[in-house]
Amino acid sequence: MSPLANFDFSDFWRWSEFAQSEYVDEPLTDQLVARVEASLGHVLPKAYVALCRNQNGGEPERTCHRTASPTTWASDHVAITNIKGIGFEKIWSLCGKFGHSSLVEDGGYPPIGVYFADCPSAGHDALCLDYRNLNADGEPTVVHVDQEWDYQVTPVADSFESFLRGLEPSDVFDSEDDI
Repeated sequence: MSPLANFDFSDFWRWSEFAQSEYVDEPLTDQLVARVEASLGHVLPKAYVALCRNQNGGEPERTCHRTASPTTWASDHVAITNIKGIGFEKIWSLCGKFGHSSLVEDGGYPPIGVYFADCPSAGHDALCLDYRNLNADGEPTVVHVDQEWDYQVTPVADSFESFLRGLEPSDVFDSEDDI
């Protein structure tokens, strides 16, 4: 089955001028994917590439994903503010000024994979494609890395595709449940 088969993109991305100027990178080409993968040292999941072929980064409408264990964000979920585009041009893209490398080199995050989404905590946690733990299809799992808890790694999803399919609107979660 092709990645993101039957995925509804019609209401996935939130449009904003900020997202357009800071997150949405140039349209994806095979050459750009190859350059970014070479720079990162990892092959990106097929679903990540498929998502970015629809729109190359931005702010999703559904921003929360359930977790089996607590994080500093909440007892039962994590939240994201964006998904980084595959590129070099925008400062928030995977290889942009505030992309993956800035978290590892400047933020002290563990070099376990590719940091692809920021959280609302302003740099105190992020989501990562964990290449230490490949799933049955040979792709990385998705984890939450929490700077506030000594870079604790919390499993989130078995694959990037299951992560996308598991995103829920923030209003599903009771804000009083936050830690």
